[in-house]
Amino acid sequence: MLRGAALRVTRPRLAVLSAVHAHPHADTDSIIGAVRRELPKVSHQAVYDSLHTLTAAGLVRRIQPSGSVARYETRIGDNHHHVVCRSCGAIADVECAVGEAPCLDASDDRGFAIHEAEVIYWGLCPCCSTRESS
Repeated sequence: MLRGAALRVTRPRLAVLSAVHAHPHADTDSIIGAVRRELPKVSHQAVYDSLHTLTAAGLVRRIQPSGSVARYETRIGDNHHHVVCRSCGAIADVECAVGEAPCLDASDDRGFAIHEAEVIYWGLCPCCSTRESS
C-alpha cells in the first residue's frame, strides 16, 4: 500500500497503518500505544508524522466529530458515514442510506467541485441507551 502511494516503506509507517487498521476510529494516543507495543522507542512525533503522511496519501481517513479529538480509520474511498454516541463517544460505521455516493450531489453546489461529504448521526449506543432507560 505504501509503495502504491509512492511512499517510502518505514517501520513507523507500517506500524501506524497496522494500528489504525486494527483499531478503527482510534485517537492519536491509542494509536501511539498500539505502535509502541510493536516499536517501543517510536516517538510521538514519528506517529504524528506518519498519520499526517498516510492521511495526505489517502491511505488513512481522519474524522473529527464535533467535541471529539481526531480519529483515524483505514476504511476509505467508499460512501460510509458514522454514528456517534452522545454519552460515551463510541463511533461506528454506517452504510449510506441511499447507496452510491448520492451525498456528493448537493442540491446547490454553489459552484464547488465536491469531492467528499461527511454525515454523522448522533444518538446513544446500545449500552448507554440501556443504562439511560434503567
